[in-house]
Amino acid sequence: MKITFVSEHASPLAALGGVDAGGQNVHVAELAKALVGLGHEVTVITRRDDRALPPALVTSDGYRVIHLTAGPPEPLPKDDLWPHMPAFSDQLLAQLKADRPDVVHAHFWMSGWAMHRAARAVAIPTVLTFHALGSVKRRQQGAADTSPRDRIAVETTLAASVDRIIATCTDEVAELTRLSKTLTATSVVPCGVDVDRFSPTGPARGDRRSRHRLLVVGRLVPRKGFATAIEALPHLPDTELAIAGGAAGPDPERERLLALAGICGVADRVRVLPQVPRAEMPSLLRSADLVACPAWYEPFGIVPLEAMACGRAVVASAVGGMLDTVVPDHTGSLVPPRDTDAFADATSQLLRQPELRLRYGRNGVERARTRFSWPSVAVRTVEAYERTLAGRPTRLRTKAARLAAAGSR
Repeated sequence: MKITFVSEHASPLAALGGVDAGGQNVHVAELAKALVGLGHEVTVITRRDDRALPPALVTSDGYRVIHLTAGPPEPLPKDDLWPHMPAFSDQLLAQLKADRPDVVHAHFWMSGWAMHRAARAVAIPTVLTFHALGSVKRRQQGAADTSPRDRIAVETTLAASVDRIIATCTDEVAELTRLSKTLTATSVVPCGVDVDRFSPTGPARGDRRSRHRLLVVGRLVPRKGFATAIEALPHLPDTELAIAGGAAGPDPERERLLALAGICGVADRVRVLPQVPRAEMPSLLRSADLVACPAWYEPFGIVPLEAMACGRAVVASAVGGMLDTVVPDHTGSLVPPRDTDAFADATSQLLRQPELRLRYGRNGVERARTRFSWPSVAVRTVEAYERTLAGRPTRLRTKAARLAAAGSR
């Protein structure tokens, strides 16, 4: 099958830890790699954010990346890209005409808009993964939400007009159902984890300073809930909190978190680590006694999966995709978001019980390997594509039907 991904801001080539570089970049890169491993041809189309980038290249994992110029060829916050999407969509249409795929799979709402506008002109089946929904972001962030004002309306229209939505969790389907009375065909296919890289065997980073290490990983933005972990730390004696994911250079959120640690009297036990290369993340995860994901909301949450694959128990907020991945009393604990007392209690219980953490860790490894490996996610994604192709008369299916009819004469 010939597959085109559209990912306007989340390039699979981007370095993680930047303002808008995170789990979606990993998802696009790993899924493209896994689909190539199944024998499919994959092209990822993204926006040029650096003048030095070539028009196209083939990665070492076998998929192609095409850079389209829409707006200035420099990094821009993703919320500032919306005015440039018509130009992006025009170039996408030209690309689809020049190199027609069997299916186009967009990632994020702006990519979905650009894809739908372009692909309907050439009758190519369309699949969309939102990765995050504006309605949830608006509900959680309120006035702090910087999304374009059109976002929720566009997402509602797309939810009824693309050929298929691939949701990453069941909670997302429930939200989409509330948004759209005429929700299109929907499949639930989770994000995945590289179970070869993220495993319980291998070195552990050796820089811990306390008896216990509690680890949180993610971009330094308030919605990740790292403040909850800091506020819980006074109730967790002999425990250091390591925060990984900050970008290099000055960062107001880093300063806010460190100031909060001082107010809580735990400044000596909070460490904001320098940016951790992805290749070193398994070692960091293995160095922790417990990995926490106290986000206010999380569309999916790759960190809990990576922690489970490394054999670590998880304490996570009972939101979004973590409702699907973390199994209470089996791989970890789920707690209400922004509830410091509940977070502290669940974390304390696990830190006091090493045998329970070990059991949860073993269960997490098994769950990650059997349900969330990227090859298995790729297989389920292809099944969704095939259902999409079966549901409409694409050019290839029409040609096949003509050939079959000719052969019967």
